[in-house]
Amino acid sequence: MDMQRIVANLFGAWFQMGRQFGSDTLDAIAGTVSAGEATHRGELRVAIESRLPFSAVASGVTARDRAAMLFAHLRVWDTDDNCGVLLYVLLAEHRIEIIADRGIARAVTQPEWDAITVHMRDAFAEGRFREGVQIGVADAGALLARHFPADGRSRENELPDRPLVL
Repeated sequence: MDMQRIVANLFGAWFQMGRQFGSDTLDAIAGTVSAGEATHRGELRVAIESRLPFSAVASGVTARDRAAMLFAHLRVWDTDDNCGVLLYVLLAEHRIEIIADRGIARAVTQPEWDAITVHMRDAFAEGRFREGVQIGVADAGALLARHFPADGRSRENELPDRPLVL
């Protein structure tokens, strides 16, 4: 059992979730998602989780595992062009995970996703949570626009733009 992870999830700063990600912040992030999706064929979903339950941490569930679970549960994989991307933030452990559907994963390398998480972590370290997520969303949008540019056709918005807060 990883005591450091247990302590972080039980006693970390997760209780500040409402202050860091209030309604105005979630609206601003949704606007950034929407603006980015106008430039590419991808579908971006943001999930922000305050902490993992004790039972999950005790059984070894990592932030990456949780992101993969949410990727499936939120049906990010279920887009017409296999173009879904989940940007997951676990506040208690200061973890950021990006999971891309197979259509995107074939074209975008892990170092490209890792660069996005570094930009986000830098903003979070300065206490700029809103900007950190918006930077991540904008960076992901630019990456998707480069690999999967919009084709001029009108598309249905397949995934909600507003972040899911857990």
